Amino acid sequence: MQGRKRLPRAVRLLIVARAVNRLGAFSLSFLTVLITTRFGASTAVAGCVTAAFGLATIPSRLVGGRLADRIGRRRTIVVGLTGCAVAQLGLAAADSLTPAICFAVLLGLVFEIYEPPSQAVIADVLTPSEHVRAYSLLNAALAAAGMGAGLVAAGLGRWDLRWLFVVDALTCLLCALTVRLVLPADHRTTAAAAPDQTPAVTPWRDRALLLMLATGTLFAVIYLQIMITLPLSMDHEGLRPTDAGLLFTTSALTISAGQPLMRWSRLSTLSTPVAFAAGYLLLALGLGGYALAHNVTAYLAATIVWSVGDLLLVGRAYAVVAGLAPPGGRGRYLAVYGTSWGIAGIAAPLMGTQLIEHAGPAGLWSAMVLASLLLAALQPTLVRRATFHGNDHQLDTAPAELQDERAG
Repeated sequence: MQGRKRLPRAVRLLIVARAVNRLGAFSLSFLTVLITTRFGASTAVAGCVTAAFGLATIPSRLVGGRLADRIGRRRTIVVGLTGCAVAQLGLAAADSLTPAICFAVLLGLVFEIYEPPSQAVIADVLTPSEHVRAYSLLNAALAAAGMGAGLVAAGLGRWDLRWLFVVDALTCLLCALTVRLVLPADHRTTAAAAPDQTPAVTPWRDRALLLMLATGTLFAVIYLQIMITLPLSMDHEGLRPTDAGLLFTTSALTISAGQPLMRWSRLSTLSTPVAFAAGYLLLALGLGGYALAHNVTAYLAATIVWSVGDLLLVGRAYAVVAGLAPPGGRGRYLAVYGTSWGIAGIAAPLMGTQLIEHAGPAGLWSAMVLASLLLAALQPTLVRRATFHGNDHQLDTAPAELQDERAG
């Protein structure tokens, strides 16, 4: 019965606002294209600009976590989204390469600011037993919106690439306005209510968190291989690389359609270690299918398998990290863990392209299978240790107005 409870209004509206934002978050996929076609830059220069953007997202997330704990969740989300809108409008209006590069780096510096406070709001409002469900629903909403984003991008991109950045900026502003109107005010957040506890928050000294960061980075590298190198892998197999879009849509549909199954008692009562082990085994099975696939049908079947594994994995790591955080430190703990994606964003393209060049697609996906099996073996033990460690911090730190929201 617990799985059938409605989420609090603040969480539901936050998920909707993020989905609206995701509907326009397609411009980054075309950043290199914009730089090469509009400004005449080489592919190498465009790659360097994209890498600079990825590097800038690492401090961006850390800043977002600190601001979330210092000035409040709502203010930080609004600041981050507004900054994204400004940078994207700057990219759309840039008339030469130099300002375009400056705005691309600026976009990286503000791009992840809103992620830690968004995740912290969920951890604040809900009990630990509901964290996985809420993070999973957020991921499913973003996946569903991503399907629509592809259609919008396909239409606008044929007109003028700059409009992609304009529409993305508008969705950021719309999301910021929604968050400003629907989330409770920040004046009674945990960090503000207990400033004397803030100096004690030292996420970089928490061994359990650092171990979660290490496994999270490995998972992010695996996941980004799918997002970044799958089209290249299909091209090496003599298939159309654009068919990767069909695979991404299939994955999003699987994750979205699979949400009701997560309410099934046998799945909803799975312990976190068991869910991690099963999820990574399915991920390994699906990526093994990529290693053996030679046609689109085989790729589709493998995509469904690893997406079911992703359904079991998504949200659980964030729930564990939120449980590790001491009072007033959730934003910073989630931010430190989230840097795994920035690190992987730099490592994954280099690793993937080298593996394809020297070992072919089969070698790339076989390596990812081994990495997934390693996580299946290590993650359950790590989670048990992290959960035990986090029990010391399991205090009810939800803001009073959010508790009122939950009661309503």
